[in-house]
Amino acid sequence: MHQHYRAIFISDIHLGSPDCKAEYLLECLNQFTCDKLYLVGDIIDLWYMQKQFKWPEAHNAVFHKLIELSHGPTQVIYLPGNHDRPLQRYDGLSIGDIPVQRDIVHTTAAGKQFLVLHGDQFDEHVTLGKFEAWLGDKGYDLLLWLNRSYNRIRHMRKASYWSLAGYIKGHIKGANAAIHRYKVAACQDASKRGLDGVICGHIHHPEYDEIDGITYCNDGDWVENCSLLCENQEGELMLVDWIKQRQTIDSHSAYTESAA
Repeated sequence: MHQHYRAIFISDIHLGSPDCKAEYLLECLNQFTCDKLYLVGDIIDLWYMQKQFKWPEAHNAVFHKLIELSHGPTQVIYLPGNHDRPLQRYDGLSIGDIPVQRDIVHTTAAGKQFLVLHGDQFDEHVTLGKFEAWLGDKGYDLLLWLNRSYNRIRHMRKASYWSLAGYIKGHIKGANAAIHRYKVAACQDASKRGLDGVICGHIHHPEYDEIDGITYCNDGDWVENCSLLCENQEGELMLVDWIKQRQTIDSHSAYTESAA
């Protein structure tokens, strides 16, 4: 069930991190094709790799798939974030066939203009103190460890992946307040530039919303949520939950095989 889109936006893959869901992303990249693929930051987790270098085969397969796509009819655009910050120095240049931009404006088939950027540019608006930031960082590491452990047990029981980390974050009042401040800052930036909306990642929280007439799209991540943002040929933007999508594909395949 291959699907073709006008544009696909993916961020926060975190290749090189133990929490990267590379296997799921590879499945997705083999099912979906597009005219433009925006890599919206934190594709390679250089932060984590400085502490510990791990590069599993699945991560290597995703990396080579992205390179392969850039050599074909798909235009691949890289917008570095904070975890792949060293690549920001190539802003305005190209790495092979992949242009690197800190931010860019994408025009949909419907004529809507969207600011596309990773989103770490808005960190100052979240306004965490040094201690709160340290605590949040350590707390998030714990969340990801719990998420890995929980889903390891689910896998042993042949249950599908479920984001425990995302569920817990969604029930923390302080996290929701920070997400709202981030959304407002992103929409204000797009509004100042005279644009219709913003497409970003960074906070690992997929969402499609509207604030004061500005459309906010966060394509999510491949650490907790396994999500992406797609634009169809009519210019409509939609969030895709790959875990749910693959279950639909598996169900369709099973039905087809039983009908045969």
